[in-house]
Amino acid sequence: MFTKLGLQLYTVRDFFMGDDYVDLTFRKLHEMGIKELHTAGMPFSYELLGNLCKKYDMQVIGSHYDYNAILNNPEETKKIHDFWGTKNIGIGAMPMAARENKENLLSFIKEFNSAAKEYAKDGYKLTYHNHHFEFLRIDGARTLMDYLYEGLDPETTSFVLDTCWVAAGGGDVRHWMEKLAGRIDILHLKDMMLRNEGGKFCATMTEVGNGTLYWEGILKTAEEIGVSHYIIEQDANFAGGNALRSLEFSVNFLKDYIK
Repeated sequence: MFTKLGLQLYTVRDFFMGDDYVDLTFRKLHEMGIKELHTAGMPFSYELLGNLCKKYDMQVIGSHYDYNAILNNPEETKKIHDFWGTKNIGIGAMPMAARENKENLLSFIKEFNSAAKEYAKDGYKLTYHNHHFEFLRIDGARTLMDYLYEGLDPETTSFVLDTCWVAAGGGDVRHWMEKLAGRIDILHLKDMMLRNEGGKFCATMTEVGNGTLYWEGILKTAEEIGVSHYIIEQDANFAGGNALRSLEFSVNFLKDYIK
């Protein structure tokens, strides 16, 4: 259903303990067949990332970038993303203040759209990545996600929809994918499972194919709505505490869906 498999680099952050370790990690990702990368707060230079992508035949397809830099230092932000070769400039979540009430949320949406309009003049698109909190009813009736869907400009912004976080928030993954058709360039592939912690049942993220999400349906819908980039992400709950082991499990599961 897709030709290239990608990774959100936050998944393997524990292996970024120095430039040599970063290189070794990228070599392992290359051996696994990872072709595309989504960035997030890396503890090494943007130049090193670009150079390693060239070395290991990978492509940066978007970022989770500092929101203040996006707003206040657009030229440097564009320069870095140009070096990486991507026009997708994103944030991992909205500022805390925007989550507090409807007025702050609407102010954030207005600010985000204003910045996106300026970036769009040079061909860039601002992206927004969801968590579960966006499914809270911020005004007693509609959720933050409803306001984002209605308020963000579909011409200059797009969503990085995270499958696990949608489900964790009580949303239907395929419904939101269909609702946002044409507005999802990057899809985060993350599974969810139920775990018994001392008699308390907790939903937690897990490897793709190791949880309860319906991947055949999700990936079919993704193809139908024109998703361009399929990006594995796992924040925590790694197999044996090892993110690369978990990633290998997800990659092996998803290989059956590669065209």
